[in-house]
Amino acid sequence: MREVAVVGVGMVRFDQYPQRGITDLAVEAVLAALADAGLAWPDVQATWCGAAGQGMTAGTRVLAELGLTGAPITTVDNASASGSTAFREAYLSVACGLYDVALAVGVGKMTGGSGAAPPVDRREILQMQAMGFLPPAGVFAMRTRRRMHEYGATIIPYARVSVKNHRHGALNPFAQFQKEVTLEEVLQSRLVCDPLTVLHCCPISDGAAAAVVASLPRARRLGARPLVRVAASAFRSEVYSSDGQLGPAITELTARQAYEEAGAGPEDMHLVQVHDAFTVEEIDYYERLGFCPRGDGERLVEEGATTIGGRIPFNTDGGLLARGHPIGPTGLAQVWETVLQLRGQAGRRQVEGATAGLCQMIGAGGVCVIHILKR
Repeated sequence: MREVAVVGVGMVRFDQYPQRGITDLAVEAVLAALADAGLAWPDVQATWCGAAGQGMTAGTRVLAELGLTGAPITTVDNASASGSTAFREAYLSVACGLYDVALAVGVGKMTGGSGAAPPVDRREILQMQAMGFLPPAGVFAMRTRRRMHEYGATIIPYARVSVKNHRHGALNPFAQFQKEVTLEEVLQSRLVCDPLTVLHCCPISDGAAAAVVASLPRARRLGARPLVRVAASAFRSEVYSSDGQLGPAITELTARQAYEEAGAGPEDMHLVQVHDAFTVEEIDYYERLGFCPRGDGERLVEEGATTIGGRIPFNTDGGLLARGHPIGPTGLAQVWETVLQLRGQAGRRQVEGATAGLCQMIGAGGVCVIHILKR
């Protein structure tokens, strides 16, 4: 396997764009990534497009706007992990020597208008409920209650995750929410599913993000400095587990694989991006990724260890809670943030001395993708 570098990243601010379609959003992100890499569209030898719920051949439909060059375009739908999976496939295609330059783009549109994900039929919802399916907020509300019961926690540390990530988002010009919130505002916001209020939950978002990867010799010819390389790319689907918790259990298994591939451990990471669609997830992942023992996640956030300036900053761009979560591009937004951090280009949210970062995403249906990037 050859070494692979991320030579370009681009992103459209996550927000709600009722007047913009997925083509418009994706093309803007791709052109930004190409400009960052110093490449043109015809230089791309293959593309993977993460587009959850956007219809058949979404990648080809979207990228036809740039001109079809004959290079293969593959659409990836892996729920929240779609963008991360697209990035992995682009990376692997270069690592195995099939291509020298590949592109991963993710796009998602959750609001109305052209290109929006089709609404779920109410009859389908009722059928899923009859089969025992619970909406995500219900699942994570129960997970929060379970942790509170097992470890004697109050709702306060979970609310502090929201406060922290909104503070980080306020420093990110590409975040959907760029305003800090107080602990009281989180606790007193509208109840969604007890004990979770709306500020414990990620918003509805539209957006796009992209990354260009290249072989190390090609990256050096492009003059990319500093070089950010992909040190590990781990991907697992779910297995049966005794605790029945899909996200945390699969994250622990995938993290072991990623650390082994990178020849590193949690002690070597300088920042981490995780799937924090609900506040309890981030606390779960502190433990499953090996940054503290089981049951100590609440203490980690209370001590300020996971804020910028702390021992191991998590979700430095605001995470899903503040940066937003259009589903398809979310994993690539994590790559965008981590590459900027490792280049020293993250501005007011820069983690000083960062040379290694981890990106974790889970997807409904039981998948987890973890990437480790190093400068």
